[in-house]
Amino acid sequence: MVSEPFLTLLNESTSIYQLALKALDSGKSIHSLIEQQLSTDQLDYESIYKGISDWKLLPSFDNPEIASHCIVSGTGLTHHSSAMNRQVMHQAEMGDVMTDSMIVYQWGVEGGKSADGEIGIQPEWFYKGTGAILKGHGEKLTIPAFGNDGGEEAEIAGVYIVNRAGEPIRIGFTTGNEFSDHVMEKKNYLYLAPSKLRNCSIGPELVLTDNFADVNGTVTVSREEELLWSCDIKTGEKNMAHSLANLEYHHFKYPDHRQALQGHVHFFGTGAFSFGSGISLQAGDQMKVQWDGMGRALVNTIAIEEGGEQFLRVKSDI
Repeated sequence: MVSEPFLTLLNESTSIYQLALKALDSGKSIHSLIEQQLSTDQLDYESIYKGISDWKLLPSFDNPEIASHCIVSGTGLTHHSSAMNRQVMHQAEMGDVMTDSMIVYQWGVEGGKSADGEIGIQPEWFYKGTGAILKGHGEKLTIPAFGNDGGEEAEIAGVYIVNRAGEPIRIGFTTGNEFSDHVMEKKNYLYLAPSKLRNCSIGPELVLTDNFADVNGTVTVSREEELLWSCDIKTGEKNMAHSLANLEYHHFKYPDHRQALQGHVHFFGTGAFSFGSGISLQAGDQMKVQWDGMGRALVNTIAIEEGGEQFLRVKSDI
């Protein structure tokens, strides 16, 4: 547990996943379990955060036992500036007509915040991978050899676990860098799906709160310690076309997303990214995402896979 300037260790639980499952099985709140498990052991947060300690920060959530039982996904076109970036990205192909991206965003504006208990318009949805793609604070986000580019997407992600009865439970929210291949996506909007199949990062902290109304933040990109790009950003229901309840409904309406003991990390969209300002990230560039009230900033650097793309042959000699 974060108790600045220290991290207080917990007894018994060895992961957030295990702690949340224990809370669900016992009928106790996760807050009360944390209080019961607090130890007297404290670590210096600053040295761990800066990467100069023997301790390391993991992603703020995953399924530590079976990575494939954690689904990483997201919802796009939830913020106006994101939709505008997509509009500009694909407008050249369509002239002055409104692109499909802007049409879907406008649908959200008109029908994404329905009355309580009613179903609103379906948002754009994408799959990023399993829990194996999640990286923590201080780790490198890698552009694969088959990729065209890699760029930050400063977001907040919801963290969930499905209980034994198949009901999705939100644990909290975490800072995220959704990291996507915008060059691939720009070639054709139908390439959105493969452009999202990249590693991403969450953390360093998981915030146990229900408040997702109005969140302000800052995202920066630095190269060799020199600020390259910076932008003030906003998220939360007040700044989005959809309500949180509507986004969650359209993610968890699928029975396959409600398998018992399944973990979920779901990104809620971004309001700005450096690619939209003409920035092309290079190896070693540093991406920093800071949201007010979400703990310390999430910092990652860019790495580029070396060696070039290699053909992968599927074997059939079974």
